[in-house]
Amino acid sequence: MKKIVFLTGAGMSAESGISTFRDSGGLWEQYPVEKVASIEGYWEDRQLVLQFYNERRNQLPSVQPNKGHVLVAQMEKNYDVTVVTQNVDNLHERAGSTHIVHLHGELMKATSERNPNDPNCIITLKEGEEIHLGDKAKDGSQLRPFIVWFGESVPEIETAVYEVMKADILVIIGTSLNVYPAAGLVNYANENTPIYVIDPKPVQIHSNRNITFIQKGASEGMEILSAKLMMND
Repeated sequence: MKKIVFLTGAGMSAESGISTFRDSGGLWEQYPVEKVASIEGYWEDRQLVLQFYNERRNQLPSVQPNKGHVLVAQMEKNYDVTVVTQNVDNLHERAGSTHIVHLHGELMKATSERNPNDPNCIITLKEGEEIHLGDKAKDGSQLRPFIVWFGESVPEIETAVYEVMKADILVIIGTSLNVYPAAGLVNYANENTPIYVIDPKPVQIHSNRNITFIQKGASEGMEILSAKLMMND
């Protein structure tokens, strides 16, 4: 089976009603990034940050995977599929994808503020469960969201690099490729690997590789890509 790696960003989930940070009316306008998505912001006001992610988590049950998520999951019928996502939601899982690398953490998990990447401290939260000041991780420190914030290392990047290097096809959906290290992943694809970019907005990729741009949203773009790949096989 050929291996397809999907690299997905906020645009993948936008059609499901999860507001992005970068678009007009998005979350950045309500909450400055340095306040809620940086390690410095967390130490400055833990209450604000915990509440912000409680709100995001409570929103998840009200949104559903869109057709784009479903079509990515259905690719597993004919391909060896890995999803490398910058998203912290669980929509890929709920759509049926089984091999997912979460670069920036997972909204439905919590961990230790002292040792955020200690697997013994990472727990899965139940639907509706919130994190409050005073809630303790296994090591006795404050529980915090299992999210990779600006200013923190990205532990899953090596796994993502390994997957991209093995890809026969690389598909990039809904990401502007502005945030590193995720933005650099495209450079690890084999030079002969075809790359498809699905995004309604122009995406700048400084590369002389074989790139096909599909200027559509996630769902419509995946329909077009699925048809293309069926024709090529």
